[in-house]
Amino acid sequence: MKVLTVTGYKPREINIFKENDPKIAIIKASFEKRLVGFIEEGLEWVLLSGQMGVELWVAEIVMDLKEQYDLQLAIIPPFENQDERWPEDLKFKYEELTMVADFYQPLYQGEYKGSYQFRAKNKWLVEKSDGCLLLLDEEYPGSTKFFYEEAKRATKDYPIFLITPSDLDDMVEELRMADPDYWN
Repeated sequence: MKVLTVTGYKPREINIFKENDPKIAIIKASFEKRLVGFIEEGLEWVLLSGQMGVELWVAEIVMDLKEQYDLQLAIIPPFENQDERWPEDLKFKYEELTMVADFYQPLYQGEYKGSYQFRAKNKWLVEKSDGCLLLLDEEYPGSTKFFYEEAKRATKDYPIFLITPSDLDDMVEELRMADPDYWN
């Protein structure tokens, strides 16, 4: 797999309201571990739409991984200025990431016009990637369900990889055991 779409929850969907929430570190560690595995198997591109939450956190991870690996980041939002109503700190982070991404191009020129833009974005991301990695609790799919449903409708062999709440619990344990104080 050379091209992977990554998505997941927006912060408020998983009760994250501040960028320094400790849950973010666990989510990022889980994605980093999975991405390194994909990179070692030949991953070249990560595609994101750049929405708040998981996608911005993954963009940060990819930028860090680029220091060690030959990995490219593409941010393809559904329309221009998707960050228009975001909090100021997240707007700044988004703008910074779009400037350093290897590829940035909104799918539609102009502002938000309708929900069809989100459907088109999901369809486009599935068509342009070889598989996807999602943070998803199937009991509470939130807005991620729309991409997940599109991915399941793919007319090609399209592997869907999930990071589940159980995976996050495992990462908490892994991080705790990696702490030298844990063993004292």
